[in-house]
Amino acid sequence: MKTAVFSTKPYDREFLEQANESAGLELTFFEARLGPNTVKLAEGFESVCVFVNDQLDASVLIGLKKAGVKHIALRCAGFNNVDMASAEELGLTVTRVPAYSPYAVAEHAVALMLSLNRKIYWAHSRVRDGNYSLDGLLGFDLHGKTIGIVGTGKIGQCLAEALHGFGCKLLGVDRYENERCKEIGMEYVPFEEMLSQSDIISLHCPLMSETHHLINNEAVARMKRGVMLINTSRGGLIDTKAVIDGLKSGKIGYMGLDVYEEEEGLFFEDKTFEMRLDDVFARLTTFPNVLITGHQAYFTREALTRIAETTLANLTAFVAGGELTNRITAA
Repeated sequence: MKTAVFSTKPYDREFLEQANESAGLELTFFEARLGPNTVKLAEGFESVCVFVNDQLDASVLIGLKKAGVKHIALRCAGFNNVDMASAEELGLTVTRVPAYSPYAVAEHAVALMLSLNRKIYWAHSRVRDGNYSLDGLLGFDLHGKTIGIVGTGKIGQCLAEALHGFGCKLLGVDRYENERCKEIGMEYVPFEEMLSQSDIISLHCPLMSETHHLINNEAVARMKRGVMLINTSRGGLIDTKAVIDGLKSGKIGYMGLDVYEEEEGLFFEDKTFEMRLDDVFARLTTFPNVLITGHQAYFTREALTRIAETTLANLTAFVAGGELTNRITAA
């Protein structure tokens, strides 16, 4: 089966080609993101392999159908960039990678917490400049702090287990309670109660209509003054203008982001010598208590290996007409 792989970086190609040594599929790699202007590249392919910032709205899906595509293989867990209702109407099969390395994302969330708290990024720059003063670097003990975890699936559980090791009090928000999280002492509470009690809030829920802008002006108003907010899930969970207001007022004392609502066309690219046209994102980067990474939480060797293997397994199963355990459908 011929598969067009979009949004390809060198590391994507490396791991997909390694996984394909045993699968033996015909993969063609494109650096371009899939969207209205690039959908013609899919002509002659039965499947396309896409990532988080590829655009698969109704118009693109219609273009894929006309091009002869039958299968869309997401090499990620989230599928908020796919119009699933249109995909089903067009008879397009969609698969994903539901889990790759929950430890990768959870550990990155902890890294953001520790870096913000102990101001590692400042300290490193100071020492390089010959400044060994400790002024402005005061942190706090993570031990004993209350951590609110929104979404206690596999990633949320891994984070809870790590923070349990630090001696933190754990509050969970999820429609389904995780028994392992409860075993290590997590207390499930309403979202509003978690906001008001947590010293640190970490987001690990999917982006859906009911979670879009979950963190908004009202949510920020309920938070403890000086709270730390971490988001390694999806940018759309946060109303960026609301958290900027929270940062300006001091309500939010620290913020760590690995995702951004308007990251499409920004993250995963080298924009070193380009003007920043996104004024909201530019404003975020001016705060000394904000730490932003470019959607790299998942980016470990173990995770990329699992993503490639599962993606190739999904493609192979589709060709063979076998059971598609990772198929997704419209709700």
